[in-house]
Amino acid sequence: MAKLVSGALDSEAKESITERLSLMEDLYFPRKVQPADTANPSRRKSLLLDLLSTDAAVFLERYGSKLSLVELHHFDVLKDDYEVNWHLNNLRSIINPTEEEMKSRSAKIKNRRVAYMDKLMLDGNYFSEDAMREREPYLHHEYVGQFQDPSGRSMARPGERWSETLMRQSEEAFLLEKIRGEQQRLGVARSDWVGNEREVQEEEEEEEEEETETEEEEEEQDRSETKDAVKETEMVKNMEGMAAGSCSQTLEVQQNHNAEIGAVEPGAEDCISAEEMQDRMEQLVYIMQQKFLSGEDHQHLDYSKIDEDETLDDHWMREANQDAEEKYFDDV
Repeated sequence: MAKLVSGALDSEAKESITERLSLMEDLYFPRKVQPADTANPSRRKSLLLDLLSTDAAVFLERYGSKLSLVELHHFDVLKDDYEVNWHLNNLRSIINPTEEEMKSRSAKIKNRRVAYMDKLMLDGNYFSEDAMREREPYLHHEYVGQFQDPSGRSMARPGERWSETLMRQSEEAFLLEKIRGEQQRLGVARSDWVGNEREVQEEEEEEEEEETETEEEEEEQDRSETKDAVKETEMVKNMEGMAAGSCSQTLEVQQNHNAEIGAVEPGAEDCISAEEMQDRMEQLVYIMQQKFLSGEDHQHLDYSKIDEDETLDDHWMREANQDAEEKYFDDV
């Protein structure tokens, strides 16, 4: 049964409030209200005015967050009604909170975000490595990406259609560009930019080829000079031939020895153990969690829905009950 408690509201105030709210396009109406009735501002105003005149408490529950402090002041004549008074106090604490209310609300928001984060962790998607890399590609690269083989990210995967592979390769190119842009902004040396490993490797191979060609030319020149020298006498020729053979073998052995010592697998200096990789991944997850809790993920999540979700308080109620039970059994 409707409560006729809003008769004392000033009629001019009711007209003003309902007129302003009726002009809002995203205003909530129950499902039982026909869409045609909410399409017209004048019809919306009629619906609002009817609710305000019959049940002010429900009106405040639905639309109180849209009202200003001045508009809420008009409802003070109805504060003897318990529900109306509760809504007025709650709305005022949100619009113009005291210092104590601000602290309480801050703690409540923090707890709700932690509870929501726990749900995201259980879900396993939002804080997965791929999802974190998509949100923060440079951060991922600094912690773990630089130690991983990049070729696997662009290769076709089993059961994947060609169009899906092309799409993923396009997304990968976009992420690499974001990483390079951040590296450039931070003044990282161009040779250390992500994706430049192939260019550096090709330059090193070209330098090795040039060095090999130079060594071959020097060896050819040495052989030519040796041939001219051994023509002087047969004895000198034999001695020179033996010496030349010895030198050649020694040089070859030394070169092979140097090659074995100096040979380093590409990227070996960037290898880390599985334990170190796991530790760095855990550090990355922790940083991403802190970014979420501090509100830095606003481009990916609607924090207003999280912060106002009262169902998340159940998480802390269960936590408190569990702690109380554990304390009880510890004391027994």
